[in-house]
Amino acid sequence: MGVQIHREIARKGIESDVFVGTGLVDFYSKLGKIGLAREVFDKIPELDVVAWNAMIAGFSQSLEPFEALGFFLKMQLAGIEPNSVSLLNLFPAISQLSSILLCRSIHGFIIRRKFSSRVSNGLIDMYSKCGDVDFARRVFDRMCGRDDGSWGTMMAGFVHNSCFVEALELFDGLKRENLKLNQVSAVSALSAAGEIRDFEKGKEIHDYSVRAGIDSDILVATPLMTMYAKCGELEKAKQTFEGIPRKDIVAWSAIIAAFVQTGHPKEALSLFRDMQRGNLKPNRVTIMGVLPACGELSALNLGKSIHCYVIKADIGSDVSTGTALVAMYAKCRLFTVAHILFNRLQQKDVVTWNALINGYAQIGDGIRAMEMFHQFQFAGHHPDSGTIVGVLPACVIMDALDQGTCIHGKIIKFGFEADLHVKNALIDMYAKCGDLTTAEYLFNETEFTKDEISWNIIIAGYMQNGRAKEAIAAFHQMRSESVWPNLVTIVSILPAAAYLAALREGMALHAYVIHTGFGSNVLIGNSLIDMYAKCGRLDYSEQFFDQMKNKDTVSWNVMLSGYAIHGLGNSAVALFLRMQESCIQVDSVSFVSVLSACRHGGLIEEGRKVFDSMNSKHQIEPKLEHYACMVDLLGRAGELDEAWNFIQKMPMAPDAGVWGALLGACRMHSNVWIGEIALNHLVRLEPQNAAHHVVLSNIYAQSGRWGDVGKMRRNMNSLGLKKMPGCSWVEIKNKVHAFRVGDQTHPQFENMRKLWDDLLEKMETMGYVPDTSCVLHNVEEEEKESFLFSHSERLAITFALLNTEPGIPINIVKNLRVCLDCHTTIKLISQITVRKIIVRDASRFHHFEKGTCSCRDYW
Repeated sequence: MGVQIHREIARKGIESDVFVGTGLVDFYSKLGKIGLAREVFDKIPELDVVAWNAMIAGFSQSLEPFEALGFFLKMQLAGIEPNSVSLLNLFPAISQLSSILLCRSIHGFIIRRKFSSRVSNGLIDMYSKCGDVDFARRVFDRMCGRDDGSWGTMMAGFVHNSCFVEALELFDGLKRENLKLNQVSAVSALSAAGEIRDFEKGKEIHDYSVRAGIDSDILVATPLMTMYAKCGELEKAKQTFEGIPRKDIVAWSAIIAAFVQTGHPKEALSLFRDMQRGNLKPNRVTIMGVLPACGELSALNLGKSIHCYVIKADIGSDVSTGTALVAMYAKCRLFTVAHILFNRLQQKDVVTWNALINGYAQIGDGIRAMEMFHQFQFAGHHPDSGTIVGVLPACVIMDALDQGTCIHGKIIKFGFEADLHVKNALIDMYAKCGDLTTAEYLFNETEFTKDEISWNIIIAGYMQNGRAKEAIAAFHQMRSESVWPNLVTIVSILPAAAYLAALREGMALHAYVIHTGFGSNVLIGNSLIDMYAKCGRLDYSEQFFDQMKNKDTVSWNVMLSGYAIHGLGNSAVALFLRMQESCIQVDSVSFVSVLSACRHGGLIEEGRKVFDSMNSKHQIEPKLEHYACMVDLLGRAGELDEAWNFIQKMPMAPDAGVWGALLGACRMHSNVWIGEIALNHLVRLEPQNAAHHVVLSNIYAQSGRWGDVGKMRRNMNSLGLKKMPGCSWVEIKNKVHAFRVGDQTHPQFENMRKLWDDLLEKMETMGYVPDTSCVLHNVEEEEKESFLFSHSERLAITFALLNTEPGIPINIVKNLRVCLDCHTTIKLISQITVRKIIVRDASRFHHFEKGTCSCRDYW
């Protein structure tokens, strides 16, 4: 229609009229036809300031900032003095160039001519978009006659530069001045509150918007809805969205993106379908919002449909849409298609490369992720923070600390040290690659402002490196620094309480879970069941399991595992049957748990039936861990020949777990011949594991073959193998006390020794004779008996007896298996002291009471 009007204008010969010609320049510029606009402009013989302004605006809008700047200079050379509109049209071009030098030159031009506050508002916007928000604030502070537009522009500048706290402080100032809240101020303030998840401030801004009468404005309602979504208030976000009378594509795109960004991709896809049912066509922004949801849910068919729409609507030619498609296919593990799209893109930015690097890292293919990173560098690109956050997990996957250290060097080189996401990823890499010292150093740097993710990473790092005590200390420090633990924190810290058998700590965490409303979360519920079971309170595990409304397969498996470590084979088998009757899908882990329970309980026939049902009834192929359970089950029961034959018939090569189970059975039944065969295989599979040599040494010692014991010890020394020292710990008055084998440094050691001597005297009157075969030293019997007292669990028990009230149960945790003589003495101690003593060793729980053990001497 515009072209037809232009033809009529040309026919009438008025195209060169300055007013008509300027209208045509403006028309073509706004349609992006800057070449046609220039042709009309050149035909106007007498140009005025309005015509020049239209052309400057056209170049700015058409992303040709140098042309806009050139016309601004030509205008003055032609004797036309720029007005405020000239400058306002030029500001976007300078913002695109992001040149602070140009900003200051134009600023000087404005000061000399004393333009209105409207131009000052444009200056604030220009400085902000060029990244100098501090200078923008100086312009704002020096303005005379600031209006609501000035406040809104400055707040928008702060948000553009991620200065969210400063934007909210400006909002407070606006309220103190009793100024009107306009749409720009409201949008900026709501965006800032959403970004820092400040729900209370968001509600305050909402209330002020209501009083200003702009809350129903779609421009305000859209960021209001987004703010509620980012603060986790999904119902409020939905209510706000539903309250918008005429929802446009911007509102739909915003709520879809907000739900994706806050981890609710299913809801985002549901909204996308609702939008389509309303006959609204998605635009580029909608597509960019919904594609990540398809990737998160691996909704490949929907992703392909959206890709078809992108091609038909011709909106996929830009780098942003192309990158979103590459990322979607990568997350759906369709890397062939992702690479085809990647290679077809004429322009690739750093985000496009990040999509593939992150995609490979997320599926655990560290080698390909690192290859893409090297190609990225070879192509001459510099990484951004997203690249670093993507490539560091690849170093973790490959356990490549050296490569991670090189990436650390690049972080310093490119100045990413202050980036929170990069710092968190770096700490995580060092912790997971075993360099906890460097992880701690980075975490404790004084200038590092930690968020809840930082704390979660260091807590998880401590747990991955077997330092549960430090993990709990970090959790308490996190709370003392007013950082609120989230769901991930609780899931990370509960295993620390379980590892230490710190029941009081675990119960305190449970109380916190109830207080914060996390109790209904299945993941946390499963962790609580596991924690109580490992703290010796299986009754609490059962209660919590029975009360859980939403159980998944993991919930049942954790409960099965609890029965297994407590040696309650019959209870485990019964629960396993109940699980199937409840139509819960059993999996490979379910069978490992129930078979473990059978081996601890000596339920040979039940174990055989369960194992046979794996393939015949449930179509689950047994794995190496299932075969190891069966070998252990048969071996413990003394069926060593059957266990040996079972190994010979395995469809795959036995691993260390299978041979280790056989070796353990040989130790129980003093079978040297099969034990030596098992050790030969274990030495080949795990040459650095000293524990296997120690087990065979035990077998030799039980058989009185001290020459072979000595030979074994010399062999271990020549290979540089050292036995892991025994360690036991006990929690008393909220403090964990640890004891190593042979430890005589404890301040109460003499009192502990006296108590042991008293107990030993009473045990000997009851017929106790030390089993010195547990000591791998060919020395005098009296000296062997002395060695026995130095076992860590005896030190822990005597310490607990000295420091707890009579009748209080004692909970001990040991890192190794309890030896036969310690097992005998603890039974006698429980009878002498009338105490219940619970010992969790590396194999299972032992509940000692009245001279007997729950394992019935079968462990």
